[in-house]
Amino acid sequence: MRNIYFDHAATTPLCEEAFNKMKPYFTQIFGNANSQHAFGREAVKAVDEARDAIAGFINCRPNELYFTSGGTESDNWALRGLAHAYAEKGKHLIISPIEHAAMLSTAKALEKEGFTVDFMKVDADGFVDLENLKSIIRPDTTFIGCMMANNEVGTIEPIKEIAKIAHASGAICFTDAVQAAGVLKIDVKDLGVDMMSMSSHKIYGPKGVGALYIRNGLKIDSIITGGHQERMKRGGTTNVAGVVGFAEAFRIAERDREKNFEYVSMLRDRFIDRVMAEVPFVKLNGPYKKDRLPANADFSFRFIEGESILFSLDLAGIAVSSGSACSSGSLEPSHVLLALGLPEGLAHGSIRFSFGKHNTVEEVDYAVEVLKQAVNRLREMSPLFKTEGEIKNV
Repeated sequence: MRNIYFDHAATTPLCEEAFNKMKPYFTQIFGNANSQHAFGREAVKAVDEARDAIAGFINCRPNELYFTSGGTESDNWALRGLAHAYAEKGKHLIISPIEHAAMLSTAKALEKEGFTVDFMKVDADGFVDLENLKSIIRPDTTFIGCMMANNEVGTIEPIKEIAKIAHASGAICFTDAVQAAGVLKIDVKDLGVDMMSMSSHKIYGPKGVGALYIRNGLKIDSIITGGHQERMKRGGTTNVAGVVGFAEAFRIAERDREKNFEYVSMLRDRFIDRVMAEVPFVKLNGPYKKDRLPANADFSFRFIEGESILFSLDLAGIAVSSGSACSSGSLEPSHVLLALGLPEGLAHGSIRFSFGKHNTVEEVDYAVEVLKQAVNRLREMSPLFKTEGEIKNV
């Protein structure tokens, strides 16, 4: 049976270079990075070198980079920490409606604390409406957050313009770059963002480690207290091996970024073009190729459930997703697709394919053939297709 992985937006395999770099920090250089003896000094040296490297990749100062357990913690810290720190100035927060669940859940929790959260509008492809954003900013707006690239439909947002709008109003600008780091060229100074989250396991690094960029001079409350780690901003024993692996994976991603972007985009374009030409009643969600993550192809298939397609592909040895990995256990339709204006039935019929640097053209073509068979078989069992499929298109 085939073993094809098309779910790189959920996680990526650990690259060999990062794995080899990490090994000594499990068994030989195992000291606590906060310890004062030689074992600890060796560990903290590795952490400092990793911090320097990642800071260089995104053009920030090393003391502006804080290691976390991943994107979810970084998102939580950015929104909750900033909201609390600037609560006296104002309690109005703005985010996009297509953010990761880590942001949306935190926003809901803050609303219970007395904060007001407004959502900027997005168009049918997921791009933020900048004029709408300007119209909902208030004098008490302290936080404006938008992800750099959407994890479900791949839309790459105009973060530089959003940051300018935020700063013109005196608000802080945050971006979730979990899907973008190591894929797009990122310069936080050029973008103008004040905070940015990243995650290692999206770029062929280890799970359980990420980072939050916090511009120097910005006030932010801690959400994990305890020890003196991360310059007394984030308690918890430093994941030395994870941090080392993160930096090495980032190095490899930056080294090969242009080559990987071109190759993975080619796979995506081939897949998108074939599906749209060969599968009827299908809708591509998000922009058509331009301003879209190179790995992402998200489709809605009318008259059938996305979960049914997922299981059919899985039985054929093809791994895909029915949405964000953090929300795929939910029976609710994708909040991202609903925000883009898709009707609930069509949103339920969505599947996300996300390609990686190890995938091949042969795998893409095989997946298209299996997908066509699965969709045809499922539609033959669909009463909706039997009554509407003959006369309607997506």
